[in-house]
Amino acid sequence: PTKEILEISQQLILNKTPSQLTLSKKNLTADDIEVISKGLKVNQSIKDLSVSNNQIGDAGARSLSDAVKINRTLTELYLSENQIGDVGARSLSDALKVNQNLTKFSLHLNQIGDQGALSLSDALNVNQTLTLLSLSNNQIGENGARSLSNALKVNRTLTELYLSENQISDAGARSLSDALRVNQTLTKLSLHTNQIGDSGARALSDALKVNRTLTELYLSENQISDAGVRSLSDALRVNQTLTNLSLHANQIGDSGALSLSDALKVNQSVKELNLINNQIGDNGARSLSDALKVNRTLTELYLSENPIADAGAQSLSDALKVNQTLTQLKLSNNQIGENGARALSNALNVNRTLTLLTLSNNQIGDSGVLSLSDALKVNQSVKELNLINNQIGDNGARSLSDALKVNQSVKQLNLIYNQIGDNGARSLSDALKVNRTLTELYLSENLIGAAGAQSFSDALKVNQTLTELYLSKNQIGDAGAQSLSEALNVNRTLTQLKLSNNQIGENGARALSNALKVNHSIKELTLINNQIGEKTKQNIRTLAQLNKICLVRL
Repeated sequence: PTKEILEISQQLILNKTPSQLTLSKKNLTADDIEVISKGLKVNQSIKDLSVSNNQIGDAGARSLSDAVKINRTLTELYLSENQIGDVGARSLSDALKVNQNLTKFSLHLNQIGDQGALSLSDALNVNQTLTLLSLSNNQIGENGARSLSNALKVNRTLTELYLSENQISDAGARSLSDALRVNQTLTKLSLHTNQIGDSGARALSDALKVNRTLTELYLSENQISDAGVRSLSDALRVNQTLTNLSLHANQIGDSGALSLSDALKVNQSVKELNLINNQIGDNGARSLSDALKVNRTLTELYLSENPIADAGAQSLSDALKVNQTLTQLKLSNNQIGENGARALSNALNVNRTLTLLTLSNNQIGDSGVLSLSDALKVNQSVKELNLINNQIGDNGARSLSDALKVNQSVKQLNLIYNQIGDNGARSLSDALKVNRTLTELYLSENLIGAAGAQSFSDALKVNQTLTELYLSKNQIGDAGAQSLSEALNVNRTLTQLKLSNNQIGENGARALSNALKVNHSIKELTLINNQIGEKTKQNIRTLAQLNKICLVRL
């Protein structure tokens, strides 16, 4: 063991460690953990210990188990990514059988299989304090799921169980469903990426019809199709406790969306529905829109990465005109063009509840942005607008600028990966001179040069609200960096400035370095992949340390 490890162990013995101790990513071995465990056995102050992302293995798990059997203060233990297998899980299970203070325990990303799950299940049969157990990304199959299910039938304290990225399959889902019929404490169950198909979904649905405690169910990245969703929808008609349902990346089409729509018309509990990366098209969007017209509980609907086009956007727009509860709508990576954007804009003219709208990776263009901008002149609820990769140029930027001059709600505007040049930058800068609400502006991967940087510099000299400005992957060069440096000499609100990949050389870097001598508000400055010499980089690092900058990336 290193000197540092020996010192930590001694501090534990003397109760001089903080209540939260993080030892993650330190290449700790079983021998290191054995030394630390000696300190844990007598320590009376530590509550939270993270040893994630090391190589402690089964031997290290055994040492920690011996300490956990005795320690009376530790409430949270994180052992993710540590090459712990079934043998280590058995040792830790023995500790859980006698420990009476641990409430959160993570074994995420290890090599625990069915035997390890069986050992941990035996512990859950008697343990009366653990509320959270994470076993995601292990090698647990249907037999391990059955063991855990048997434990859930008698355990009365566990509220969160994470089993994502295992090999539970339909048979394991059926076992867990049997447990959910009688368990009255579990509120969160994560089963994403587990080869669960329609049969497993049907079993879980039957459980949801009688279960009254589960509030969050995560089934993303499985093989659930429209038939499985029809079963889940039947459950949602009677279940009134589930609030979050994630079905991201399954095989759900328009028929499945119709089933969910019918359920949402009567369900009064689901607040978040994740349908990202399925095969829901315009017809499915129309069905879900019909539900939104009458549903009064759903607040977040995620429909990104589906084949929804302008017609689907029109349907959703019609719903938004009457819906008064939805706050987040995600439609990124669809096939929405300027007509769809115009339809959504018409909805924003009257909608007063939507706070987040994501439309990244569509085909909105300047014309669609003009419509959205007109809506933002009257809408005062949208706080975040994401328009990444939408073929927006200088004309679109000018439209948004006109909106920002009067809008008093938008705090985050994302325009990354568009075609905005110096003229568009000048327009947006004009808005920043008068706007008092925007705090984050993302313009990386555009066509902004030194002139655009000069415009932003002029705006930053008077703007007092913007805290984050992203200009990476543009072409501002030394001249642009020098202009921004002038702004940093007077601006006292900007905390993050991203300028990576901008052809900035020695002169621009030196100018920014000089600005850091007087600016004490910047917390993060990013200058990766420029043409800055090592000596200048070191000067910037030194100034960053003197200036208490949290992070400087070079």
